[in-house]
Amino acid sequence: MSAQQININKKSEEAMNSILNEHKQLLEQFDFQQLSALVDPIQEAKVIFLIGMGRSGLMMKAAAMRLMHLGFTAYVVGETTTPAIGSGDLLIAGSGSGTTSTVIRAAKTAKDQNAKVACFTTDAASELAALSDYIVNIPAAQKQAHENTVSDQYAGSLFEQALLLFFDALIQTLWSIDGSSAEELYKRHSNLE
Repeated sequence: MSAQQININKKSEEAMNSILNEHKQLLEQFDFQQLSALVDPIQEAKVIFLIGMGRSGLMMKAAAMRLMHLGFTAYVVGETTTPAIGSGDLLIAGSGSGTTSTVIRAAKTAKDQNAKVACFTTDAASELAALSDYIVNIPAAQKQAHENTVSDQYAGSLFEQALLLFFDALIQTLWSIDGSSAEELYKRHSNLE
């Protein structure tokens, strides 16, 4: 192995350790009551809609898939087969800034239709948070904060990673309450691939 390859390997290991350390620090600051407050609304919702833009949107798509695997009726906002939201439904929005216009419009529509709104954000005082019935505040830097002490990563990477991890923790919690076997969940896995 060349000296250059050894150097690149070392830099990669340092980067991974830095990312993991940021998540450990985030974990120490996180209020798990905010996450557990979503269990009942998810279980009670007729239909669950998920929205996010950019990389946050990709994390919300992953969350929608896991909710479907657990047997919930879940849709990603913006897909061609997504129905109208209505009373008794739940919109779960992911936006680091809490100001993304498309997400704000969806939250306003959900409220107008008497649906509940939950959000994952870095800003509990944002417009999205103000529209939300449930707020999960992830204490990570916003993508516009180019110089911050929270993360060495670019843009909103820490928020987006944490969004996936905290939602997966929520999925694990819902699964443990449900008690279904992995085999039961796998029956809902796509078989058209």
